[in-house]
Amino acid sequence: MAPTKLSIHNANAFVDQFDTFLFDCDGVLWRGPTVIDGVPETLAMLRSLGKRLIFVTNNSSTSRSDYVHKLTRLGIQASVDEIFSSAYATAVYLHDVAKFDTAKKAYVIGGNGLRHELEAVGITTCGKSDTQNISPATLDEIEPSADIGAVVCGIDYDISYRKLATAHVNLANNPDCLFIATNDDRTLPGGKHMYPGSGSLLSVLTHSTQRTPLVMGKPNPTMLECVIQKCALDPPRTCMVGDRLDTDILFGISGGLSTLCVLTGVASEADILAPNAPQASFYTTSLSDLAKVTCKKD
Repeated sequence: MAPTKLSIHNANAFVDQFDTFLFDCDGVLWRGPTVIDGVPETLAMLRSLGKRLIFVTNNSSTSRSDYVHKLTRLGIQASVDEIFSSAYATAVYLHDVAKFDTAKKAYVIGGNGLRHELEAVGITTCGKSDTQNISPATLDEIEPSADIGAVVCGIDYDISYRKLATAHVNLANNPDCLFIATNDDRTLPGGKHMYPGSGSLLSVLTHSTQRTPLVMGKPNPTMLECVIQKCALDPPRTCMVGDRLDTDILFGISGGLSTLCVLTGVASEADILAPNAPQASFYTTSLSDLAKVTCKKD
């Protein structure tokens, strides 16, 4: 079935059928450093109607507490418990599901947000300082370590050959070393352009090691399982809101959720209506359209 475009005629019925909304962030709530017009008012309106809001992001570079600060700065109310990032999902998986041996370390290709979430559950991280230059003559400096029990790969703005080589030798020489990716997004939205995402960095290691990582972020089911468990979600009464068909919308579809795609990020209307694309349940120009067409009920 083709996606339904929201309008003044169907917006109230759309909102009424859900108790919980899951929101992607970049491209839905903000674009680069700037909040999208009308979004804070729209989210406040949904809260006033008793809706539960959860922010689900593949961005692994920012901790949940930092996300709360950013949302607050942009005029959006949020608490730490409402934030589910791929970094947090990775930490929950390693601690609660994999029962990671905390006597070992996680070698992290990623930012401070990812390290913070791992360390918050008692997992020691390493690799942050591996930015020094290396040459063919000094490759022997890089050896696998029995102390490393996992390689965790996210977006890393300080990526280096040393980091990639260290991750490689540990994965290639220790089959028991866990290989976890926070997400596999091919691209990353920026101010003016799209840039290489975590998945593009990850592809170096999947190619060199011939190993397949467990991917935590959207559209993979692990993050949704984490959200459902932590928040006791009722999937038929939940809507996933996003701007990317291949991550956000597919994530919702795979989890049995309804979906709303907005046009303020990656997807265009032509993309959404393409017959071979993941089929969103609904679409609209901007999340702020909801506030314009939805009338609060007494």
